[in-house]
This record gives sequence, C-alpha cells and structure tokens, in this order.
Amino acid sequence: MKFGKKAAFAALIASAAIVVAGCSSNAGGGDAGGDAGSGDEMYIALVSKGFQHQFWQAVKKGAEEKAAELGVTITFEGPAAETEVDAQLQMLQTAIDKKPAAIAYAALDPEACVPYLDKAKAADIPVVYFDAPCDGDVGLSLAATDSKVAGALAAEHMAELIGGEGEVAIVGHSQINSTGVERRDGFVEKIESDYPDIEIVDIQYGDGDHLKSADIAKAMIAAHPDLKGIYGTNEGSAIGVVNAVNELGLEKGKLTIIGFDSGAAQINAIKDGTMAGAITQDPIGIGAQVVQAAYDAANGETVDEFYDTGSYWYDKTNLEDDKIAAVLYQ
Repeated sequence: MKFGKKAAFAALIASAAIVVAGCSSNAGGGDAGGDAGSGDEMYIALVSKGFQHQFWQAVKKGAEEKAAELGVTITFEGPAAETEVDAQLQMLQTAIDKKPAAIAYAALDPEACVPYLDKAKAADIPVVYFDAPCDGDVGLSLAATDSKVAGALAAEHMAELIGGEGEVAIVGHSQINSTGVERRDGFVEKIESDYPDIEIVDIQYGDGDHLKSADIAKAMIAAHPDLKGIYGTNEGSAIGVVNAVNELGLEKGKLTIIGFDSGAAQINAIKDGTMAGAITQDPIGIGAQVVQAAYDAANGETVDEFYDTGSYWYDKTNLEDDKIAAVLYQ
C-alpha cells in the first residue's frame, strides 16, 4: 500500500477473529492480548525506530496519553539506535507472538519487515504505521509528517537565509527508511525547481549519529570553503553539524545550519545563534494518532490511509509562540 494521500477505507477486520492471550497490566506487555470485543482491556503493541532521540520519547508520551484516554494497554519498544534493524525486527516478532489486538510499527527498513507483517496479517492482527511505513499491503494506516513537504519547507528557509544563491550540503540520517529519503528529496527537489543559483554540492549520511555526522560535516566544510549552509535531516544529524562548527571554532551564523526535529540541544543552538532554525514535527500527535488508528482498526472501524500530523518551521523569533511551543520537546 502506498501512503501518499489521505483516503478513507474500511479496515474490515472482525474483532472476534483476534486471538485473546489474556490480560496483563505489565508495562512491558507480558502476554497481554485483549480482544477488541471481549471484556478484557485491549492490548496494542507499538514498535518504534528507537529511543536514540528525544523525538521517540515524545511519540511515546503521546501514545501513552491516548492509551489512557481510550482505556487500553500499550507497550512501546525500539532498538537503542536507528541502525539496529535486526533488533527492531526481533521486537516486531515478539510483538506478533503476544497476539495483541493491533500492532503499530515504524519501519527502519521498509523491505526487511515485509515477511514479519505478513505473519501478523495471517494471524488476523491489524497493523498500522507511524513515522515510516513498511512495503507491502499489510498496513492499514500511516500517522506521520509529510516528509517531502517538510524537506521543501527546510529548502525554502535555507534559500531565504543564504540570499538565494551559493553552495549548500546535506547531512542525512538514512538512505533506506522513508523519512530520511523523503526529507532529503523534498529539500533537493525544491532547490532544483525553484532556486537555480543554489548548488547542492554534497549529500552524505551519518545514520543519525551525532559523532559520525560531526565528522561528515567537518569534511564537507574542509572540501567546500565557499559552503554557505548545511541541512541536517534529523536531530542527531543536525547536532552533529552544530558540534562540527563549534569544534572548528567557526563564527556563529557564518554557516547557515538548518535542522530537523526538536530537543534541548537544537533549541539551545538556535537560541545562541549557532543554528538558524529547524523543522519540527508533532511527535506527541503522531503517538496519539497511531494509537487511535490501532484502536479503531482493532474494532473493525474505518481508518484513513494517511494522517498528516504536520511540520513547522521554528527559529529564535517564534520559539515562544503557542503553536510552536506545543510541538517542541526537550
């Protein structure tokens, strides 16, 4: 299933087909099942991309708040780093084995997850996605930021800040998962279509690791002495660029740095002038929406194919605005 537009469709999954594995209040899920049609508390398993960044803690918070509102039990797991695909797949298999009422999944590798989710489908466990989908036709819904739109928004602000001309580079976090690809492509396509006097001279990938991203950024700066700006496609990438600039002793603002996501480090870098600004998502909203979609799917209700939870530009001029403050996380 492709998740490129919002379109309603029926989940068509009868709750009576879901196997009940008992009920547990264990925060780790235990053997909790919870048939959507039984007297037991429904159990929904969430498998995220990780806990490496504050973004995922904010998604978890939103999921937990919605679960409490709906009266369901959830677990929220993810690998230590977003490069640990095998670890994430093991967590997905464990979630399937617990026979939950529904599974919410954020794919690190959109192809590797296909056979696992085929097993979930065979077990009559509805699957919804958050942040990034798996390939195949199992998933019913995706709650996420429209990453290409967000990447284009970053490009617009980069162009404005550097005066519509010059050399820029990208420190990406993934060439595999959809968020990394689409945040990159949205930026590149916007620059190429609207800003002919801006040249993207380099694109490299640091796996969202701030140490690796810092090394990449330092190499870019050395190789391109006329570089005007760098775009980091997630929290770790952006902080890597900030650290590179600080380690090189560059004057604040000499290089225009645009980040993605939020977190205390990026907010502080914006406040002190090292970073120009960043694109934030609504991670709490993503967590809440995916739990709602999982709950609805488990009950056989209609869900939307795509829930765009939005993206927003923030810098030191609007950090205190109510709308922006509501989607920042530290």
